[in-house]
Amino acid sequence: MMKKDSLIKGTIILAAAALVARFLGIFQRVPLDYMLTEEGGTYFGTANTIYLLLLTVATAGIPSTVSKMISERYAQGKVSEAKQIYRAALLFGIMAGILMSTLLFLLAPFIATNISANPGAALAIRAIAPALLFFPIIAMMRGYFQGRQLMAAGGISQIIEQILRVVVGVGLAFIVLSIGYSDEWIAAAATFGSVLGGIGALAIMIWYAAKLRRHDAQEAETKRSRRASLDAAGIMSVRKPETSRKLRASEIYRDIFKISIPIVLTAITVNLFYAFDATLFMRLTSAFYTDDAAHSALNALTIKAQSIAGIPPILAIALSTSIIPVISSAYAVNKLDEVRRQVSLVMRIVVYTGVPAALVLTVASQSITGLLFEPGGSGVVAALTAGTIFQITMMTSNSILFGMSKPRLAMRHTLIGMAVKAAGSVALAPFLGVYGLIIASTAAFLLISMLNNAAVRREVNFEVLGKRWVPYLAVIAITAGAGWGLDAAGLYMLQGIWYKLACFLTAAVSGSVMGGLYLVLLVVLRVVTPTEAAAFPKPLRKVFGILLRLFGRERHAKKDA
Repeated sequence: MMKKDSLIKGTIILAAAALVARFLGIFQRVPLDYMLTEEGGTYFGTANTIYLLLLTVATAGIPSTVSKMISERYAQGKVSEAKQIYRAALLFGIMAGILMSTLLFLLAPFIATNISANPGAALAIRAIAPALLFFPIIAMMRGYFQGRQLMAAGGISQIIEQILRVVVGVGLAFIVLSIGYSDEWIAAAATFGSVLGGIGALAIMIWYAAKLRRHDAQEAETKRSRRASLDAAGIMSVRKPETSRKLRASEIYRDIFKISIPIVLTAITVNLFYAFDATLFMRLTSAFYTDDAAHSALNALTIKAQSIAGIPPILAIALSTSIIPVISSAYAVNKLDEVRRQVSLVMRIVVYTGVPAALVLTVASQSITGLLFEPGGSGVVAALTAGTIFQITMMTSNSILFGMSKPRLAMRHTLIGMAVKAAGSVALAPFLGVYGLIIASTAAFLLISMLNNAAVRREVNFEVLGKRWVPYLAVIAITAGAGWGLDAAGLYMLQGIWYKLACFLTAAVSGSVMGGLYLVLLVVLRVVTPTEAAAFPKPLRKVFGILLRLFGRERHAKKDA
């Protein structure tokens, strides 16, 4: 028996899968940093970022749209229409996979040489191209399962995919390194892990699809047997008439693309910025770096910084997923007070959780980078991770606008941000190198967030912290200062021991102290109030409940109310 997943359970499954995938992605890049030279690291980084961008273009938005269309048809009893939509989505996935993988394979030398100015990346790009055969199909199947409220299929396939990608990629890279091949072949072996990951994920989805077909067949047989028994007993059974009709392929694809295109454009923003930096880095920074320095900076950006900077947005992704139906249902019935309350709550949670995650990784970047990778590049890690604060608010505000049925507005703001990113990169990279590219990305994230929030405020006048911004900024400043001092002092005092151990101890101490100090100061400086804490999700509610009791703040609950 296949049970449907609730909204909360489904969100937890998908968030857990994203968390596992993110950490496995870091785990893959750590050994590669030691296997590859800095120049070889740029081959892997370039191929991987191009692949992730194309994968997002091929899959983002459409699965969500398919999910919505499938769930609506099943709710209306139009099972035949749902199956037609699923078949059309699968056909699109197959055609998109064949087209994109073929083009990427054939154009790999041109992309590496003429666009990226990094010819050594061509082999790695070709090695990862076949993975695009599988993932558009997998994405359509995940959308179908989500429409049937079966989130476990997509979550488990994602975890299996990442495990195979990492294990196979690192294993093949180690074998190629042992044989004595060059960096180009090592990077290609590492990227080929994505192909095996795709095959594994597709196998899981096919297994779930077969299981679901058997379940549907058994359920249909049970209904037929029940009706036959009622008819034999002379009891009139109530049958819902099948209201499905034959859908034209053009009609299905028109509806899919009409809804999904704005979602795709907003979903690719981060991957597009990363791919832009990776592919045009050598050209844009040629006036600033020597060739060796450029490879070192690009390696720090694509191998180290981008993997670590992917950690803070994880919770925002989960919140963004769960807030859309909540906002949508309230906005549809014109409950603007509820919309305002939910928007204020989710933005507050994002600030309280996303900012400290980015803060810890920024301030302790030297010890964290030294622990995971070879020394160097911590400044790039710190700069890119600090900008994820605005990336988080951008993602959340995009989801709020989607929930308010304004996806085109979010798309328009995203396009403006992309223009700012492109212009800022061209203007700053020749003078500031990698930091010019990061500043341009951060400015674009900030601008999109501001435009989104202004659009939401035109509908509902939500409030995040109000007058509490000043004490909150004091919390950030004190926490950052303490963390920076501990990180610098720890690495200085432990420089006589093994460097990795020194980095581990320093990162553990500074991260723990920053996390504890941040939570305590939120309560002590009355940034978080008892009334507000009571509305948080259960895990956060428990933490703040303990702190509020410990520091005697609950007596202010009535006053806050």
